Amino acid sequence: MKAAKWLRELPLHMMVLPGLIFALVFSYTPLVGLVLAFQKFSPFKGWFGSEWVGLENFRDIFTLPDIGQVIWNTIYIASLKFIVGLIVPIFIALLLNEVNRTMIKRGIQTLIYLPHFLSWVILGGVLIDILSPSEGIVNAVLQQIGIEPIYFLGSNHWFPSVLVATDVWKEFGFNTIVYLAAITGINPSLYEAAIVDGANRWKQTVHITLPGMKSIIILLATLSLGNVLNAGFDQVYVLYSPSVYERGDILDTMIFRMGLQNFQYSLATAVGLLKSAVSFVLISVSYWLAYRLANYRIF
Repeated sequence: MKAAKWLRELPLHMMVLPGLIFALVFSYTPLVGLVLAFQKFSPFKGWFGSEWVGLENFRDIFTLPDIGQVIWNTIYIASLKFIVGLIVPIFIALLLNEVNRTMIKRGIQTLIYLPHFLSWVILGGVLIDILSPSEGIVNAVLQQIGIEPIYFLGSNHWFPSVLVATDVWKEFGFNTIVYLAAITGINPSLYEAAIVDGANRWKQTVHITLPGMKSIIILLATLSLGNVLNAGFDQVYVLYSPSVYERGDILDTMIFRMGLQNFQYSLATAVGLLKSAVSFVLISVSYWLAYRLANYRIF
């Protein structure tokens, strides 16, 4: 019986096989390279010939001149993305829920969801042109109303705000659809009872819609806590320049420069491993909170 069941389910296992191979090759096999964090690695000597230095690279991390600022930039940018990226989709979902015409509603959903599918390489080129201080449309509008052109991508004051605003613009459409799905799951009889009691649309939103979205809001918020140290390498790398390193440099971009540009392989690996360890703890805490607050389970 077990053999017959296994043969019957074999096609399903074969469907999973490509994903397992992909994870093995690109997620688990590279873990072997973490040994570099404990070595003074030399490409000429290789893993087996390089000098073993133990935790020396981890001690050197905290002697780097800009490490404090880079960690602060990472947490600051990621936290702003988390907060704004949580509020905006909820607000837009509530507004779209008030649209009665289905075609208009679906059209808006499609438009706001479209940037989610575009890579930061494409969007970066678009944003560089739009925010250009000399030819960008944004500064052209500012000049028309009497404001001097702003170098958004070259100013330490404006660059973090640009990162947060553009990231939210790219991703809020996805979360908006998730919240709209949660709204459709609310029992319509609750709204009918509220109308009978004389509740207007605002009171219906406050006392029915938002409480009905509470579980999914808590779930997405808690699961996002694990990304506090992930401020978005793709986005930052495409948009930043040396002039904004002070406020725009994050852990991932620093690791990239140390490892692939300055050839400090061991130190870069140590920083990445330390970041991954902290992220693992945060992810574990976020899943625990999701289980306690939203009854979320992986299995």
